[in-house]
Amino acid sequence: MSSSQLILVLSFVGIFFVVVLFLIMARYFRLWIQSKATGAGIGILDLLRMTFRKVNPTVIVRSKIMAVQAGITDEDGVTAKALEAHYMSKGNVPLVIRSMIAARKAKIIDLDFKRATAIDLAGRNILEAVQTSVYPKVIDCPPKNSKKPSLDAIAKDGIQLQVKARVTVRANLDQLIGGATEETIIARVGEGIVSAIGSAESHKEVLENPDRISKAVLGRRLDSQTAFEIVSIDIADIDVGDNVGARLQADQAEADTRVARAQAEGRRAMAVSQEQENIAAIQESRAKLVSAEAEIPKAIAEAFATGKLGIIDYYKMQNVQADTHMRESIAGGSGAPPRTPA
Repeated sequence: MSSSQLILVLSFVGIFFVVVLFLIMARYFRLWIQSKATGAGIGILDLLRMTFRKVNPTVIVRSKIMAVQAGITDEDGVTAKALEAHYMSKGNVPLVIRSMIAARKAKIIDLDFKRATAIDLAGRNILEAVQTSVYPKVIDCPPKNSKKPSLDAIAKDGIQLQVKARVTVRANLDQLIGGATEETIIARVGEGIVSAIGSAESHKEVLENPDRISKAVLGRRLDSQTAFEIVSIDIADIDVGDNVGARLQADQAEADTRVARAQAEGRRAMAVSQEQENIAAIQESRAKLVSAEAEIPKAIAEAFATGKLGIIDYYKMQNVQADTHMRESIAGGSGAPPRTPA
């Protein structure tokens, strides 16, 4: 190869590297300048490596700049590699950095990078949790979009009370991973309010001291195993509803009346049945009597035939029967007229 050809090849190689360098600088120069100007410490090679690893360098650089400007350095675990790792884990890098900045500015929350990324990867909104820790959140119980506008509970005197409560909660970062959500807090508070009212002897006691409900509910530690810490429970509204006790007593009385009527009807039916049975027995006895009386003429005829009964004896018997019938008529009896044997 001649010297002229070698020079030409080197020229093409040089031009190629210049074009590649120009393209790299055109794409990453702005991010590199921002990183150098703010002390983020991310170089051109780092930006190239991010591209090859399918990491958005703009997200990483801007997140790192936010952290550095807020005083969060590599010593706090917020390095470029850590940000890349969280990005590749499908985490929300800017949200994590913003939550750490908010926690540091609040000066009441200890939130490091590992903890923040763990909460973010668990699917929780870490920034919202930090904000709720700084500024407590108010939850309506029952919620505004609930089908029932109030919590209904009945005191021991049978009076229904309709209660609306407001629960002030603060996010508990220690239990944010695996802790129950707002729905659990609402359900537990509602259960506690109903239980507290149900244990009251009279609804007047609850109306006179609504704070007894709050104290009773707070004493049950309803925020255990949840992502929140209950700060206070305030009774926003309490109204008197129906007299459920009286209504239940009226319903019970009506049911008892129906049972008594059914029992009386059963007894009446049994009496009617017994009466019919007695009438049938009487008819059966009369039939037997008629059958027995039908045997008397046969016996008399047989006595005449055998000579055991004479005509004089027969007339004496007739006289005795007539005399007996007369005595019964005088005494007011309802005796039947004497029957003459056939």
